[in-house]
Amino acid sequence: MTLLAAHTSTTPQLHRAAPLRLAGAGPALWRVVDPGGRVIGHLQSVAHAQGVRYRARRFHAASRTFRDLGDFWSADDAVDCLRFAR
Repeated sequence: MTLLAAHTSTTPQLHRAAPLRLAGAGPALWRVVDPGGRVIGHLQSVAHAQGVRYRARRFHAASRTFRDLGDFWSADDAVDCLRFAR
């Protein structure tokens, strides 16, 4: 299965009442920001043969790289992954 970055500039709408917001970080990439202004991870939209998937990513300071936490069919699920995997 081949995944390609989705080229979208539209910020995904979050439907759950989580106190988080999305801030643009690049094409098809958003920072997930908590109420205190702390970035808890990134949300990336990825084109898939069956539609758009959302990838939850978190920075790993020790290796100085981003780690993928998972791909989800909804932006809400990807954001929940970042929120609960702290």
